[in-house]
Amino acid sequence: MPMWENHKTSIIIGAAIIALLLAFWYMQAFAFVFFLSILLTLLLLDPVDKLSLKMPRGLASLLVLGGFLVIFLGLITIVSSNFIPTLSRFTDELPTLATNIQQLNGLTETGLFQKGVDEAWAELTAISTKAIKSSLLIAFSLFNKLIDFVIILFLTFYLLMDGDKIKLYVAHLFPDKDKKRIVSLLDEILLALRTYIRSQLVICFITGFIVYGYFTIMDLPYASVFAVASALSEFIPVLGPTVASGFGILMTAIHTPGLTIQTAVFYLIMTQINHNLVYPAIVGKSLHLHPVAVILGIILGGELLDAAGMFLAVPFMVVIKHVIEDINEHSHLM
Repeated sequence: MPMWENHKTSIIIGAAIIALLLAFWYMQAFAFVFFLSILLTLLLLDPVDKLSLKMPRGLASLLVLGGFLVIFLGLITIVSSNFIPTLSRFTDELPTLATNIQQLNGLTETGLFQKGVDEAWAELTAISTKAIKSSLLIAFSLFNKLIDFVIILFLTFYLLMDGDKIKLYVAHLFPDKDKKRIVSLLDEILLALRTYIRSQLVICFITGFIVYGYFTIMDLPYASVFAVASALSEFIPVLGPTVASGFGILMTAIHTPGLTIQTAVFYLIMTQINHNLVYPAIVGKSLHLHPVAVILGIILGGELLDAAGMFLAVPFMVVIKHVIEDINEHSHLM
């Protein structure tokens, strides 16, 4: 009995994390919506805190969330005006691009490599064709995403307005002697997640802008497609930028072989600057996650939740890391 009493809070925290992971495993849509709501809340928390000093917090939350929505839709409109036509043209040319890849010098010499390229591009082409033909399915999917988006906005509003109350409510579920511990743990997790999402957004915009500028200046095709792909890839650390860089270099080799080496050098320099200068400057050492752990976490997340799992892998690792550190720290104090 004394052993249970001494470690009760740690056991409950561990069980809660396991239950959360299981819930995310069996309810993947819930996982994505819930976590995106938390990340969006953390992104908008500072302006809400400042405005709430001058007006009711509910009104401040509504104004900040409304301002974000206007900016977000404006950016989507600006990007889509160029991105959607370019993406459509890129999709139409996928079969031709696949043929051009096979004709690159050296690729046809290795049967195994050629087979792998053929299979990858055949799958990509099949997916694109199916997406174009299944217009009703696409419309239904977009409707579902719209509903998810509305749910995320509502959840974000209530988290912005009552976040502190929710945190205290959670803390009060634990024994009185551990309430400060729970509040401290939640604060540490939320701070780390806020640092993560802000840093990723900054790197995302910087990367997209630089890639778009390079492709435009070099007169390479599909500038907006590769800019968006490179920007979004930053949300999947390590693996994402590597795949996006390889894809950009390969497309350059097809359309403008003379710029292949230059494009490879461009991606190499940009990636190194992002992850050795920009990322550390923004994030610092607050996450303390080794690249190997990040890669394995992303692979596992992709296996469990597909693309959503790859996106959520690092935030989840941050949460689990802080929970384990908290349990380990307090187990020595018992």
